[in-house]
Amino acid sequence: MHDFEIFPEREEGPGSIYVEAADKVTLKKIREMTFVNAKEVLGIIYSSKTGNTQLKWRQTRRKNGKVTGEASPNALVNLVESEVITQDWVNSYLESSKQNNGANNQSKLNTEPN
Repeated sequence: MHDFEIFPEREEGPGSIYVEAADKVTLKKIREMTFVNAKEVLGIIYSSKTGNTQLKWRQTRRKNGKVTGEASPNALVNLVESEVITQDWVNSYLESSKQNNGANNQSKLNTEPN
């Protein structure tokens, strides 16, 4: 069973994860991870340990939101696997990116997934 109100957080710096919510309670801290119960999530800020990915998700309506930022290829795979974005969106984005800028290792995200 999944509890969709439980989120991990990690302190500022490389690999940080921060959940912005109307109501948030700390449940447990394990090493550098803190688990929180968050209701009415307004946004999530993520920065990878490598610094290659910096993403922000902002609520637009109820559980829907918009992801913006820069994502490494590995982060794109993780976003598709977690159904934050679709594989079709990635394919379309990469094709347009090649036409506009040539292929590059980083992808700038600005999307409102379905």
